[in-house]
Amino acid sequence: MPVKPSHLIPFILACASGAAPASDASFTLTATAKDFDNYFPGYLANGYVSTLTGPRGTEGNLSYMVGLMDYAKDDFSRPAAIPGWTEIDYSTGQSDAGRFWMNQVDLKPAIFEDYRQTLDLHEATLTTGYRYVDHKKSTVVKIVTFVSQALAHLAATQLTLIPDFDGEVELSFALNLWAPYQPRLPLARLSGDEMQEAVAAQQMKLVAIPPATPDRAPVWYHGDVHVQAADGDAKTATLWLDGVAEQGLAMAQAAAVALPQGVTPTNAKLYKSAYRLALNLSVKLEKGKTYTFTKYVASSREGWGGDAKADLALATQARKGGFEKLHAAHLDAWAKLWKSDILIDGDERAQRAVHSDLYYLLSSSTADTAWAIGACALTPGYAEHVFWDSDFWVFPALLLLHPDRAKSLVMFRARTLAAAQARAKAAGYAGAKYPWEADPENGTEQTPHFAYVLGEREIHVNADIAIAQWQYWLATHDRAWLKQHGWPVIRNLADFWVSRATWNAEKQRYDILHVTSVDEDYNDVPNDTYTNAAAAKALRIAAQAAAVVGEKADPRWTDVATKLHIPFDAAAQHHLHFDESVPHDLDTWGGSSLPMLALPALDLAMSPQVRRNDYAAAIGPILASSRDPNSMGLAPLSIAAATVGDDAHAVAWLQKNFSGGVVKPPFDVRTETATNNTGYFITAAAGFLQNLIFGMAGLRIEEAGLNAAYAPFLPPNWRSMTLKNVAFRSQRYDIRVDRGSDGEVRLKRTAAAEH
Repeated sequence: MPVKPSHLIPFILACASGAAPASDASFTLTATAKDFDNYFPGYLANGYVSTLTGPRGTEGNLSYMVGLMDYAKDDFSRPAAIPGWTEIDYSTGQSDAGRFWMNQVDLKPAIFEDYRQTLDLHEATLTTGYRYVDHKKSTVVKIVTFVSQALAHLAATQLTLIPDFDGEVELSFALNLWAPYQPRLPLARLSGDEMQEAVAAQQMKLVAIPPATPDRAPVWYHGDVHVQAADGDAKTATLWLDGVAEQGLAMAQAAAVALPQGVTPTNAKLYKSAYRLALNLSVKLEKGKTYTFTKYVASSREGWGGDAKADLALATQARKGGFEKLHAAHLDAWAKLWKSDILIDGDERAQRAVHSDLYYLLSSSTADTAWAIGACALTPGYAEHVFWDSDFWVFPALLLLHPDRAKSLVMFRARTLAAAQARAKAAGYAGAKYPWEADPENGTEQTPHFAYVLGEREIHVNADIAIAQWQYWLATHDRAWLKQHGWPVIRNLADFWVSRATWNAEKQRYDILHVTSVDEDYNDVPNDTYTNAAAAKALRIAAQAAAVVGEKADPRWTDVATKLHIPFDAAAQHHLHFDESVPHDLDTWGGSSLPMLALPALDLAMSPQVRRNDYAAAIGPILASSRDPNSMGLAPLSIAAATVGDDAHAVAWLQKNFSGGVVKPPFDVRTETATNNTGYFITAAAGFLQNLIFGMAGLRIEEAGLNAAYAPFLPPNWRSMTLKNVAFRSQRYDIRVDRGSDGEVRLKRTAAAEH
C-alpha cells in the first residue's frame, strides 16, 4: 500500500540534515497550527547577521547586519534592513481556480495541514513541515533554515517537496528589496509632545498590536538600504547585489541556488523590479518523489567582508560543498558553545527558559570582536543602540560562560573611546562621557530628541562601563589587555567623574547634581544613590588599575570617591534613592532603584542589617506600583532578596522571569513588559541568567577570586543547578548548587568535566 505524502511529515521533520536533534526537550520550541493567530516570530542569527522567522518557513523576512546603520537626516541612527534572503515561493501551477503562490495564500490549518515548526536551540536551526493543499493538488513541504555560526557570512535555507501529483510547478528564489520605510519622522528634532502628535498625524498609535507588533513600532522602524546594482544569471542560478545604507556603509549580498540532482528547469528566468530580485524556475515533478532545492546566501558590509563579487564566490563555494557540509560545521560550532551551560534538575520550564535565553544571547553576540549588543539584539527594538545594558546586564551573563564574547562588549567601549572623549569635551568635562544610547558602529550619541534628557543626565552608564572593564580584568587577569584597552577607558572615565562632581563646602562632601536616576521618571535629581555609588566604585577602580599597569593614579580619584555623598537615612538605617531633599513619591515602572545596589558587578558594601532594610524599603513602592512591570527589574529583585537570605522572595521573583507573561510563545521570545511586545529583549534574558549565576549561586567576581559571597539558594522543587564549564583565570570549573543529606543548600566546585 503506497504511503501518503502527509504520512511522511514526521519522518522528514526528524531527518533534518546534519547531526541528530538534541535529546533534551528543553532545547526544542515548537509551533503548531494553534499558533497561527498568535505567532510571535523567532530569531535566527550569528551575531553578525539576523533574520526573523515566518510561519510558513518560506517567507521573505526582515534581516539585519551588525553595525549597518541608517543615518538619515534629522533622525537618530537605526538598523538598516538588508535585503531579505529567506524567501523561496512555490506554486503548484495553473488550475481551474487560477495560479496561487504559497506565500500569499491565507495561513489556515486546512491549507497547511499537519503543520509543525521547530526551533532547535541546540542546533540553532528552524525546521518547518506541513502538507500544503492547493485545491486539488497537495505537496508535503519541509524547510530547514539556519544562519551559520561557523562561517559567519553564510546562511542557507533548504526546501524539500514531495508532490501527490505529476506536473509542472513554479519556484521563485528571491532577495527582497525592501522599499524605503515611510513615514520617516524627524525624531532628531521632535520633542516628546511633537513626536506623539506626528505619530497621531500619520494615523498610528504607540500601542502594541497583537501578536508581535511593539508599542513603539511607529518610531522603532527599520532603516533603509539602497540597492545600487542588482543582477543575476539564470544559467548559473545565482543572484547578487551591492547596496548602501542611507548615508551609511556599503553592503553586499549574493545567493546561489542548488537544484535537485537530475532536475533541469523547463524555464529559468531572472526577475528584477524595484522590490525584488529573483530566480524564477519552472520544473516538472513526479508524484511521490522527493525534490530538494537549496539556497545559499552570503552577506557582507563595509569593514566586514567584501563586495557582491566576493559574496558570490562565498555562496557558490558553499553550494559546491553542499548543504550537509555547511550545516554540519554550523552544528559543530553550536555544540562547542553549549559545552558551557546552566543545567537545572527538577524544573523543565525553568530549564527551557535558560536554554532559550542562552540561545538568544549567543545568537546575538560575537567572539573576539569589538561589537556590543543592542538592548533588543539585531532588530529595530531600541534602534539597536548600545545602552548600559550591554555592560551591566549582558556582559556579566557572558563573562564566566563565554569570556571571548564578553570581551567583545568591553572592547566596543575601547574602540569608541575617542567618540566619548569628544562628547565629554563638548560638554565641558574631562575624560570621556559615553552616550546613553550609543551607535553600535561609531559610538556616537543617538538618544532621540524626545528623550534627550536621558542622554544628558543618565550618566551612571559611565560608571557601569568602568566597572565592566575591571570585571573583565578580574575574571581573566589579562594584564596586556588591561594596559592596552581597559586602562585607557577606566582612566578617562575616572577623569570624567572628577570633573562632573561638585564640591559642597558647607557639607564637606562631593555632590553629583542634575542627574537622571536609574529610576528614570526622576530626571533631574541631586545625588542619585545608584549613580554616586557606581561612580565611587569606578574612581576606586581607576586607582587599583593604575597600580596593576604601573601608572600613577591621580590622587583626586580617591579623594572624590571617599567624599562622594551616598544618601542614607541614619534613623531608619537604609539607603535613600537620592538626595534627602527630593521626595521619593512617584508611581514609576521601577518602583524603587534600591535593588539595583545589589547588582552583582556593583554590590555596594553594607552591613547585613542595612541590606535587609534596603530590601524592605524597596518592596513597598514596587508592589504598590500601578505600572506594567519591566522585565529588566525582576532579576535585581531576586538577587537583592538572595543577598538578605530571603529565599522565598528570591524564588518568587525568579519564577516571574519565566512565568509572568514576558516570554512569548511559541519561541520563548522575551519582551520588555508583558504587554508592550518589545521583543528579543536581551537585557532581561541576560538578567535572568545573572539571577542564576550570581543570585542563586551567590557568586561574585573579586580580586581574591570567584567567591561564594552569599549563601546559595534553590527553589523547593529544584534538585540542583549546575554552572557547567565556567571559565575563570584560565581555569574551567563545574559549579553545582544542590542539597546535602541534611537538606541544606550547598555549593560545590570541581574541575570541569568537559572542555
